[in-house]
Amino acid sequence: MTALPWPDRGDRTARPGPADQPGFSPRRPAPPRHLADLDPAARRAAVAELGQPPFRADQLSRHYFGRLTGDPAQMTDLPAAGRAELAEALLPGLLTAQREQQADQGTTVKTLWRAADGAYLESVLMRYPGRVTMCVSSQAGCGMACPFCATGQAGLTRNLSTAEIVEQVVAGARALAAGRVAGGPGRVSNVVFMGMGEPLANYNRVIAAVRRLTDPVPAGLGMSQRQITVSTVGLVPAIRKLAAEDLSVTLAVSLHAPDDDLRDELVPVNQRWKVAEVLGAAWDYAAATGRRVSIEYALIRDVNDQAWRAEALGELLAGRLAHVNLIPLNPTPGSKWTASRPADQDTFVARLAEAGVPVTVRDTRGREIDGACGQLAARADAKAAGVQAASAQAGPGGRAR
Repeated sequence: MTALPWPDRGDRTARPGPADQPGFSPRRPAPPRHLADLDPAARRAAVAELGQPPFRADQLSRHYFGRLTGDPAQMTDLPAAGRAELAEALLPGLLTAQREQQADQGTTVKTLWRAADGAYLESVLMRYPGRVTMCVSSQAGCGMACPFCATGQAGLTRNLSTAEIVEQVVAGARALAAGRVAGGPGRVSNVVFMGMGEPLANYNRVIAAVRRLTDPVPAGLGMSQRQITVSTVGLVPAIRKLAAEDLSVTLAVSLHAPDDDLRDELVPVNQRWKVAEVLGAAWDYAAATGRRVSIEYALIRDVNDQAWRAEALGELLAGRLAHVNLIPLNPTPGSKWTASRPADQDTFVARLAEAGVPVTVRDTRGREIDGACGQLAARADAKAAGVQAASAQAGPGGRAR
């Protein structure tokens, strides 16, 4: 059987990236080192290497995580002589916004980012009454190959660095603080690792990003661990490793089918770790942390939305510390997969409720803005591939041969 991606392995031609972590392709340069890649002690060491007093690292961190700025001109508490050098060394540009789309009267903002090596990734800011959630990517692309997912069909480009993950949240926080999001100034309250990629396949950097998001300023952004959700398709050893991290983040398991026959097709990693193993690890996580597990279930018309499958799911989850998050599938152009009929969705909800399983239907946003994960990046990658192909076929002056 073909080997499946494994936590922190990235692609199979890995070499050290930031903080000497594997997972970056030798065909691509590693992202530049950034302050957010480093813990406070490593930041002080990096600043000392630049000939500055170590405490400058805390000042620089306070600007980035507390004041949400990387502009040295605003860092007036730092000596003017070394300010630019510090910012250049530890606050390099990581992500450039290539495209932004808005929906829901401007309260949903999806951004296509281009990394320094040309990799594309996406993040989504979603403003609700009383909270703002950032959905972030952990990889450029994804190696899980789920057939109904635009990102999974595009394949894995590479793991993201810790700082590239954190920067998505910081960018959202800056936009909110500046009042550039409908609803006026605000702050990011929740982060979900449900964008592009399988978070637990980039384990070390995702965990480091969680700590940067939740450590108090100036070490990090100071968010609550309980407001962070880490999703997975079911990498069982990584779930068990997460349970030992002494974190109180929510674990979300993308289940999508209660039976192995169908899940083998919808979530290919199920060929390695079956439903019973995945849920067993999830229940162990709940026992270790006291946190309710979120069971993510994309409802796909005539595929996994039958009433009997709802009943089977209810039997698996009844009495467990779990909640089902039903997701009306956001179809991608040209895909055979589409959302369930409203009547079938209602029946599915009713069957779970009858089994005593808490269930909600996700508020689907962004349908009019390529809202499905990976759509913008897939288009950008296709466009880039087209340009490269045209260049390869062009002679001097760009004329076709």
